[in-house]
Amino acid sequence: MMSAASGCPSRILYAGVCRFDGSAHLRYSARSLSALVDLRRAKVPYIRFQSRTNSMSKSPYLAGRHFLQIPGPTPVPDRIQQAMARPIMDHRSQEFAHFSAKVLHSLKDIFKTKNPVIMFPASGTGAWEAALANTLSPGDKIVMFETGQFSMLWQVMAEKLGLRVDYIQSDWRIGVDAASIAERLNADKAQEIKAVAIVHNETATGCSSPVEEVRNALDAAGHPALLMVDTISSLGCVDYQHDAWRVDVTVCGSQKGLMLPPGLSFTAVSEKALQASKSSRLPTAFFSWEDMLGPNEKGLYPYTPAITLMYGLQEALNMLNEEGLDNVFARHAKLASGVRAAVAAWGLENQCRDGKYYSNAVTSIRMPEGHSADQFRKLVLENFNMSLGAGLTKVADKVFRIGHLGDTNELTIIGALGGVEMGLEMAGVPHSQGGVDAAMAEFRRWGRVQQAAAA
Repeated sequence: MMSAASGCPSRILYAGVCRFDGSAHLRYSARSLSALVDLRRAKVPYIRFQSRTNSMSKSPYLAGRHFLQIPGPTPVPDRIQQAMARPIMDHRSQEFAHFSAKVLHSLKDIFKTKNPVIMFPASGTGAWEAALANTLSPGDKIVMFETGQFSMLWQVMAEKLGLRVDYIQSDWRIGVDAASIAERLNADKAQEIKAVAIVHNETATGCSSPVEEVRNALDAAGHPALLMVDTISSLGCVDYQHDAWRVDVTVCGSQKGLMLPPGLSFTAVSEKALQASKSSRLPTAFFSWEDMLGPNEKGLYPYTPAITLMYGLQEALNMLNEEGLDNVFARHAKLASGVRAAVAAWGLENQCRDGKYYSNAVTSIRMPEGHSADQFRKLVLENFNMSLGAGLTKVADKVFRIGHLGDTNELTIIGALGGVEMGLEMAGVPHSQGGVDAAMAEFRRWGRVQQAAAA
């Protein structure tokens, strides 16, 4: 049956607004989000265009950009992609040494440190291993706090390396509880604990941890343990101060707030950590700080570096500095606040149950009982060309994650939330309407606050 008003089948929602021109060929234009939502509420099925003719069928091609809303790897900006397309230079040349030295120096500003930042051609997992292997010895005791999948994997690695791990268990719904760590430190009269290792931002759960509170717990106990922090999904997204918070080893990867493809890992190290590395008895080869630091002083490396990724890193650092780190952090806080407002308006539950620990990089959303997060993610991908983050291990199929970090802005997030809201309706997930409106209202509120602050 054809709609007289539009010339379109009345029970089919096309990818655009349909009308016939004089030659009876279908034409279409972009439909606004509000119109899509109105038709979605009427439970109109979604069918995609295969061509600009009357022939309609499902197509493997989805028009428009892909929304990569996972919490890493994040979309790589055009500027960075273009920078990485430069021809390879000789990594033993003076030209490269000059370029590399500038990059290594600029990295210090992102970590807010004056101490060395060591870069490896590896994922963030490599930085984990470098942190442990360069500072500790077999049988050393280390305290870690369970915040989610990545704290758990770091713990597993520590045990494989022969360390004794006191793993403080939690329910994956809060960040690090500094009071629990303080109890361990105060009870350790023999000072057997050699390190405390925490995840600053738990990518799996959307829970952030108070690094300063852990530093204060170490100070209050007068404990000499090293403080190690994973900032893989927080660096370049939220404020982090390696020196001011007296962190001994900070680890990071390239593929999240730094907006690069995976393949680079970083360790910022304190003088105390460098001293510890001189007595460490865990074996190191590829991840040896000592082997790296000597050549780094001249802008060189003990093995072939990831040259094209370093081109991209230079551009990423330029972009962060052009925007200004404080502005970068404010942008991430604003986007995260909008996403949380949408989740609350939908009546869904945030995996992070305490606002103290909310992440500004990723929000993990619990599905109502009896509904599959994985099936929901599949539906959203197939219909709206958007990838949402999966739940991992303990929360597999129970949560989906919206990444709001890296090179993203309000319009990106509004589009992502629109896809989620339409997907919830299509999947029959119980929820209230108005998540997108709530996010826009929150962005407007932030805009007023920022304007007032600038006045």
